[in-house]
This record gives sequence, C-alpha cells and structure tokens, in this order.
Amino acid sequence: MGNLSGGSFLVALSGIVIVFIMLAVLCIVIPIISKAVQSLQKPSVSQRSSPGPRNVAPAAPAAAPAPAAVTGDVALFDVDEKTAACIMAIVSHETGIPLSELIFKAIKAI
Repeated sequence: MGNLSGGSFLVALSGIVIVFIMLAVLCIVIPIISKAVQSLQKPSVSQRSSPGPRNVAPAAPAAAPAPAAVTGDVALFDVDEKTAACIMAIVSHETGIPLSELIFKAIKAI
C-alpha cells in the first residue's frame, strides 16, 4: 500500500462528496424532467376516455378502413408482416400462452 498523505486523503474525500452531490442533484432533476415531458405529450388512451358524462353528440359511424394486407386470418393495418410476427411472438411470450392457441384478428399501427 502506498503512503496516504493528508493531501491525497482530501482529494479522495472531495471526489466522494462531489459524486454524492451530483447524485442528489439527479434525484431532483429527473422527476422534474419526467413531469415536463409528460405534460408535453398528448393524453394517452386512458386519459382520453375519462369516466363521466359527456355533452358531445355521438359522431356518425365512419366506414372501417380496408385492411392493408391480410395474412391468414390476421388483418394488418399499416404494419408489415415482420413487425406483426414480432408483436405476436411478444404477446405469446408475455402471456405464457402458446402461439398456436392465440387468435389474432387484426394488428393496427397506432
């Protein structure tokens, strides 16, 4: 081990203090940035469909868009086959249900 003089001890101590101060600053700044970004984003689906009475007249039913491509029994709306396959694999993996037991009717890009 080398000689630990008073100067090197102070340098090491000041480095540790600076690291902890920066961690504290990050703990304060990250939630502020997160709230700012959330306020700039458009409301999500759950926020748009808030419970409560609405005074808006129902819109006339729009014609359903024609599927861009139909692969087997799955209608793909603005999604290529590779992306659809990835989505189906992810759903199968996350739910734990084998892909052969899942039935996909449509996949649409949002």
